[in-house]
Amino acid sequence: MTDFDLSIIIPAKDGAPYLSTLFRSLRQQGPVWDRTQLIFVNDGSSDETPELLKVFSTWFPHFEVLTNPEATGLANARNTGLASARGEHIIFLDGDDWLAPGHLSSMLAAAHRLGVDFIRCDHTTVEGTKRVRKLAPMSVRDVPLDPKVGILPVYESTMVDYPFAWAGIFHRRVLEQGILHFPENFMTAEDRSWIWRLHLQAESFAVVDAPGILYRRGLAGSLSRIVDIRQLDFIRAFGQIFDLVAAEPDADRLWPKAIRNWLAILDHQINRFAASPASLRHQLRRGARTISAKIPPEYLREEFVLQKQGRQLNVSSYLNDAPSLVLEMVK
Repeated sequence: MTDFDLSIIIPAKDGAPYLSTLFRSLRQQGPVWDRTQLIFVNDGSSDETPELLKVFSTWFPHFEVLTNPEATGLANARNTGLASARGEHIIFLDGDDWLAPGHLSSMLAAAHRLGVDFIRCDHTTVEGTKRVRKLAPMSVRDVPLDPKVGILPVYESTMVDYPFAWAGIFHRRVLEQGILHFPENFMTAEDRSWIWRLHLQAESFAVVDAPGILYRRGLAGSLSRIVDIRQLDFIRAFGQIFDLVAAEPDADRLWPKAIRNWLAILDHQINRFAASPASLRHQLRRGARTISAKIPPEYLREEFVLQKQGRQLNVSSYLNDAPSLVLEMVK
């Protein structure tokens, strides 16, 4: 028996400039608050966040603030919120984003109607005055599906390429099954293996038309814009993905997708780290080689030769058994 219909988990560090927009948008969500638990995880904020939360907490009947004296990162902060969640359904929201009116009511209605383990939705990016609707990469809408259909095909964008935790709603049974938590101590890329685990281990999902999440892009302090050792968490994330794939009975079908994603993101990160200190680039190369050793060599070669030459040249020395891959390039 759950205490609430919905638990909303909002982790934030130094979110004071955005909290007014966030909470004002929550007040426009319709008659959901009597049965909604609002959990704010203050992850080591040093700005006015605590004082603002005292004000905004009076706006909602079931508002809880969990405080980490030191920042623990988005993954750990979300897990802290999950430990206190008592709702039948769970939604994640970032502290610098906000919702269009009625979005929560729409997502709850879809959850009740479809009865699936989790639902994914579209979102709207906001950069200055520009707004763009971003579609979840699944054309079949409002129909319960096997989550594995969201992984393939290999050479198209699919649901595992759309890892945003806040773009959906989750039934608490996936929490109780242990597949909703995020990998511990990740500062970035925490949603990469998380989305693969959901699509591999949950029993049902659906995609609905609901673009009411407004996602800020281009913020100067965003961790995604900072290149430092925290960005190397993507390597550990793919190590977890490879372990998940290797454990699947139909791993041979899934490896090409996982490898293609790895090569694309590795290529991108090599370029991002190009101007970084040599010690950091060395960690990237060493970590990438270690993780790529988890990939069956025959699958890695098959995908490697399908990449454009520029990517082959960029990533070859970052992969396990690089000499044999270089030979493949010159054939």
